[in-house]
Amino acid sequence: MPVWKRNLYVLWVGVFFTAASFSMVIPFLPIFLPQIGVKQHVELWSGVLYSAAFFAGALSSPFWGSLADKYGRKPMIIRAGFALFVIYTLTAFVTSPYQLLALRISQGLLTGFIPGAIALIGTNTPNSKVGYALSLISTASASGNIVGPLLGGAIAHLAGNRLAFGSAGLIVFISTILVVFWVKEENFTPNKQKGSVRNDFKQAWTYRPFVLVLFLTVVTSGSVMTIEPVLPLYIVKLGGNAENASLLAGIVFSLPGIASALFAPFWGRWADKVGFQRVLVIGLLGGAIGTLAQVLFSQIWGFSIIRFIYGVFFCAVYPALNGLVVRSTPDDFRGRAFSFNQTANQIGGMVGPVVGGYIGGIFPAQSVFMVTGLLLLAATGMAYWKGKEFNGRVKHDLIHEK
Repeated sequence: MPVWKRNLYVLWVGVFFTAASFSMVIPFLPIFLPQIGVKQHVELWSGVLYSAAFFAGALSSPFWGSLADKYGRKPMIIRAGFALFVIYTLTAFVTSPYQLLALRISQGLLTGFIPGAIALIGTNTPNSKVGYALSLISTASASGNIVGPLLGGAIAHLAGNRLAFGSAGLIVFISTILVVFWVKEENFTPNKQKGSVRNDFKQAWTYRPFVLVLFLTVVTSGSVMTIEPVLPLYIVKLGGNAENASLLAGIVFSLPGIASALFAPFWGRWADKVGFQRVLVIGLLGGAIGTLAQVLFSQIWGFSIIRFIYGVFFCAVYPALNGLVVRSTPDDFRGRAFSFNQTANQIGGMVGPVVGGYIGGIFPAQSVFMVTGLLLLAATGMAYWKGKEFNGRVKHDLIHEK
């Protein structure tokens, strides 16, 4: 078996476990807050906790990207995995929201397992197989996001949220051990020049299509994360059963992941035929319509069906963006390109939850869905109208680079 294919399979398992551990913890933070003394402004606290990790990650990602170019992507994945193991384990013992906030900041500063895995695959997979590999990794993340909420919700229902957090730490530890022994990074030439984030930014700016991808990533990530702080509480409200809140939230949270696991391979194969840009536009448009449609339902079953349909389309977005990162940057810059893409994700993830938590704390939860849908529509318009310009610039810039 070729090394790149073994790496892909092992990292698929690692990303699956890491995504599962993440989704065992994060969706249930708003429900966990009252258990550690937060009685008022739960939505606002939830938004701050979501944003803290993204803010810290936006600051640290370029630094880790520079180290990855110097020492390799594999060491960065291992570092991130062990850090996440410690953070999730400690989360099981917090007694105040401030302790939880400190751990979320640490998570943003130190982790990055899945982005590191994507970067390693993007730099160690033959160009003709990159689209296939990225779509396969997308199914790993989606499958983990299916299992995580279900497993986390079940454990929280039976034994409490603290045990669910501790279990998440153990799962990500297993993911890291797999990488240690089974992943081999072949296509890596250490960067012997003195690292400079400022110079990296200047170089990134010269790849104009890549800059457009970064902007779309910020808008997309921010629009998605606006809904995260209020979604668990909204699901509980629709379900009308506080006793089974964690289990119900876990089931509904898993629906877009189920859709992604089923349909992401289709979008990946189609992207190889028609291009990542066209798939991106369709995914964004379907996600926007699906988000807006969720405000029309006041019963949990109708809401759940729309969440699934939303997932069918939106699962195309992030693999398409990752594919455009590969297509719009040269090989020797790709590791740093993925770190900048991660920073863009973190910036959007930082702003989105604060906006969503603020709006959800003042206006009805449906208003958050409306804002999210409109932002996705704006991203759709940009991806569509800049499509011809983007495709032309990719070809011109890469030919010029060669």
